[in-house]
Amino acid sequence: MSRTMKLSRRTLLRGMGVTMSLPWLEAMGPLAAWAESPTIDKAIPNRMAFLYVPNGVNMAEWKPKTEGADFELPSILQPLESVRSKISVLSGLTADKARPNGDGPGDHARALAAFLTGAQPRKTDGTNIRAGVSVDQVAAARIGERTRLPSLEIGTEGGAMAGNCDSGYSCVYSSTMSWRSATQPLPKEVNPKLVFERLFASAPDANRAKRLALRKSVLDFVREDSKDLAGRLGSNDVRKLDEYFSAVRDIEQRIERAETLPPIEAPEYDLPEGIPADYEQHMRIMADLVALAFQADVTRVVTFVLAIEGSNKPYPFIEVPDGHHDLSHHGNDAEKLEKIRKINVFHMRQFAYLLEKLDSIQEGEGTLLDHSMLAYGSGNSDGNAHNHNDLPIVLAGGGCGTITPGRHIQYADETPLNNLWLSMLNRMDVDLAQLGDSTGSLPGLQT
Repeated sequence: MSRTMKLSRRTLLRGMGVTMSLPWLEAMGPLAAWAESPTIDKAIPNRMAFLYVPNGVNMAEWKPKTEGADFELPSILQPLESVRSKISVLSGLTADKARPNGDGPGDHARALAAFLTGAQPRKTDGTNIRAGVSVDQVAAARIGERTRLPSLEIGTEGGAMAGNCDSGYSCVYSSTMSWRSATQPLPKEVNPKLVFERLFASAPDANRAKRLALRKSVLDFVREDSKDLAGRLGSNDVRKLDEYFSAVRDIEQRIERAETLPPIEAPEYDLPEGIPADYEQHMRIMADLVALAFQADVTRVVTFVLAIEGSNKPYPFIEVPDGHHDLSHHGNDAEKLEKIRKINVFHMRQFAYLLEKLDSIQEGEGTLLDHSMLAYGSGNSDGNAHNHNDLPIVLAGGGCGTITPGRHIQYADETPLNNLWLSMLNRMDVDLAQLGDSTGSLPGLQT
């Protein structure tokens, strides 16, 4: 194919039940055409991701002391130093529907259920659960037809989908962030192999089983198609395609290696089967899969629960053998607060890993991080007080030029968190007047 010929953005590599999406290539034409978006001021498809950490944080080690661009990163946020120009710390946002509002105890369940919905979850441990539509699923319903997967829901800690997990609230509230409707929570996938297959394999089960029996890479099955394609591309596209294939193969190999490792002994914690025994490795494989999904435009909407709300996971590998939830009720004990800080820093390192990964992938004149919006935070601020105002929120990425990062922005207390979600939807070409308890768009995200 000559360099003047065009390659459709919808081009897929195929082979024995595998369909593999491609990243943007020069042969696909201008990025504006690749985006296939009606928005005229954005040349590239925007992406959004939501990452959740449980039990609040050590707020004294989280919140910057000054506003604007010249703020210092507190200890918990210091892992973001390499991408500080591409993140904003947002203070003052509130999840009012995570509060009791007459429903009594159950702050952990409400915190996660209300985080993306802005809706008061019904207090029940039965089947009559009810919350609200989450921001990710609003986006998926409006723009999901533009990608192979409307959305992707993942996590690195399993959780029950029934039973009583928090003071009369169903376990589904504590373990689920994404809600397709008020009564339909979307379970997250914690097995990276299954996430990988969801991203790239559209085969019947028989073909998938055959591939696994042969122990072949996805790339092996699309190799002939890829060779034919590479022979018709320019040198820049061949290089980009090779980098993309290398990333895919690297993830496959890491998944395979993880399956052969013995489980790590951890006090009072049973590791789920079928996932890496090493928690950090698990999160980083998932982060790489998010980056790959965005790069290939398989989906533009992701939710990632790093650990379920109320999680009592211990962290002996960072010298914190205590349960996370137990520590969150610190009673202002200095030793417990320091252990919470260590857990918070550990989670932040994983977020930094994802951001650095996205920022290393070139796309047009920017990077994947420039063309994404990633919100990281918790539905609790201080876990000891179970308060839901002044939440710990970081917004990363440039949103295709619609966000001016590199700042600490202080909003008035009680500003609805859903105002941020509404503003992110608007940057995804989703025009919505209200979401949950939102009162309008969030000002100041762009200077």
